[in-house]
Amino acid sequence: MSAPARPFAHDGIAFGCDYNPEQWTPDVWDEDIALMREAGVDLVAINIFGWAHVEPRAGEYDFARLDDIIGRLHAAGIRINLGTGTASTPAWLTTAHPEILPVVDDGTRRYPGGRQAWCPSSPVYREAALALVDAVAARYGAHPAVALWHVSNELGCHNALCHCDESAGAFREWLRARYGTVEAVNRAWGTAFWSQTYYEWDEILTPKATLSSRNPGQVLDFHRFSSDALLAHYRAEAEAIRAHSAIAITTNFMVTAHIENLDYWSWAGEMDIVANDHYLDHRLGDPRSELAFAADLSRGLGEGAPWLLMEHSTGAVNWQPLNKPKAPGEMIRNSLTHVARGADGVCFFQWRASVQGSEKFHSAMLPHVGTDSTVWREVVELGGIVDRLAEVAGSRVVADVAVLFSWESWWATQSETRPSQAFGYLDQVHAAYGALHANGLTVDVVAPGADLSAYRFVVVPGLHLMTEADAAVLTSWIADGGTALITFSTAIVDENDRVYTGGYAGPLREAIGLHIEEFAPVAPEAALTLSDGSTARLWSERSRATTAEVQASFTDGPAVGMPALTRNAWGEGVAFYLATVPSEADYRDLVARLADEAGVAPAAVVEPGTGDLEIVRRRGDHASYLFVINHGETDVHVESDGVDLVTGTPVAGRATVPAGAVRIIREEAAA
Repeated sequence: MSAPARPFAHDGIAFGCDYNPEQWTPDVWDEDIALMREAGVDLVAINIFGWAHVEPRAGEYDFARLDDIIGRLHAAGIRINLGTGTASTPAWLTTAHPEILPVVDDGTRRYPGGRQAWCPSSPVYREAALALVDAVAARYGAHPAVALWHVSNELGCHNALCHCDESAGAFREWLRARYGTVEAVNRAWGTAFWSQTYYEWDEILTPKATLSSRNPGQVLDFHRFSSDALLAHYRAEAEAIRAHSAIAITTNFMVTAHIENLDYWSWAGEMDIVANDHYLDHRLGDPRSELAFAADLSRGLGEGAPWLLMEHSTGAVNWQPLNKPKAPGEMIRNSLTHVARGADGVCFFQWRASVQGSEKFHSAMLPHVGTDSTVWREVVELGGIVDRLAEVAGSRVVADVAVLFSWESWWATQSETRPSQAFGYLDQVHAAYGALHANGLTVDVVAPGADLSAYRFVVVPGLHLMTEADAAVLTSWIADGGTALITFSTAIVDENDRVYTGGYAGPLREAIGLHIEEFAPVAPEAALTLSDGSTARLWSERSRATTAEVQASFTDGPAVGMPALTRNAWGEGVAFYLATVPSEADYRDLVARLADEAGVAPAAVVEPGTGDLEIVRRRGDHASYLFVINHGETDVHVESDGVDLVTGTPVAGRATVPAGAVRIIREEAAA
């Protein structure tokens, strides 16, 4: 990723929100702006869903209200993250052109009334959207209040996979560009199976619902195509903006649990700054660990550069089965965890809680109850802290550990006929990352094939799809002295979802020193015991060590007596292989032992037995910043020297971090 042509410039750490002035009357705007200033808000996203207001009829633009709110925010010294307005179609467009509405895999069309009611491949939608973008960018491209351009909104959240005829035609053109011939498509998809062979391009469809399981290669390529189709739309909007403006351009990614449709490794280089939306997901076993993972992955997408938290919540969301509010202090800790892990901006959805519509029960900076609330007081407190962190902006996170992560592997493991439906790729990733997180280790999340020379310890959790080239990067790094932990279901298929034969783990077989013959998954309720006294679940494998040392074997289950954990010397380094899912405590202990062998330690020394704690260090040109986030119920003590930016007090040798509090210590001059 090269340096952005249009860097996002902001004085310090941005503190902001989504604002929907179209939902309110102008007298409310004045109250909102006054309260924004009180809270310290200095970056506001507007016009995200403004299409129907700016263009009430085809080709007729009305900028009066948008001019007004931009002028008021600018007069108050608040900068603007200006949306292109194209996220959801106006009623006049879908009424005149119902063919732009998306079609799902059962062949039925989805209708207006929600959001993102458009097909990513529709030329009619594209033409109308770009006309709007051109008009908005021409009017505000040089406006002094505009600090950032916000293309669309959460692209692909709902409409990524469209199966209409327009999408089918675009899919065939994408396949033609990728493979050249129908025969090459047949080879890539293995269409000799079940008499699926194609002879003409027009015979190829999107992977609509079938009576049986679908072709996995076709499904995988359709995911790739769909990600590329939306990326093409992003590029088109960005190009329209650049014709009128020199300001930085981005869109808000959804690096969060359960959102898998876009391969952000292919998107990130198009962003002038990586921006992400993240919400705690209480459907997960450890939502706070997933928050840290998402933040580390957002940073990884920008190759370590600071990024922008475009959206998160002050409290409950509105779209989970049980929408939990945040405990007192939790919102501040969540927000500063993102900053600790590289965010140079903390923004919320949204400013004022809506009183109508689908999101009326989504939390906001200004809740329904108003300013006489715990949420508002915490918002003001957080705004003050963020203001005091101005010098942290531009610094980078320091990490000795990397986790390899791939959206393509995620897609490949969603096969309808995989060995076990009890868990998926993201479960493996979260389990491995959770063990690293529990040990206080700072992690970079990187793409397969990335340069690993900066790391001492690399974890590869269930990287099901792995090219031979990416495997060579990993095994070469191990041979040069690296320590890797590779978990089961890694390197099972190549880029065409074709199984490597001769023993599983294909191009990694020699490096891990194992001959893996057969998968032996177990039922979710079944427990496995290992010879080292640890326990495990969900998976085992029938294998034998070739050159590896067996450190633990299965003492029961379908792979009894066979390796569960192995260690193999490879060149100057070591490859560990884990053939199961340890219990949470055993996984934590295993990672602690392997990290110690690799010479990796947490960012700071804490008292033995210290519990629910996160410690991350950011390093700048002139100082380093130690973030200590205490999620626990007791005070903790951390070795450090410097000045705490939260309280302004000096730290000499040891910092006390009260229960539920955050301390951010400016340390020695950077090396």
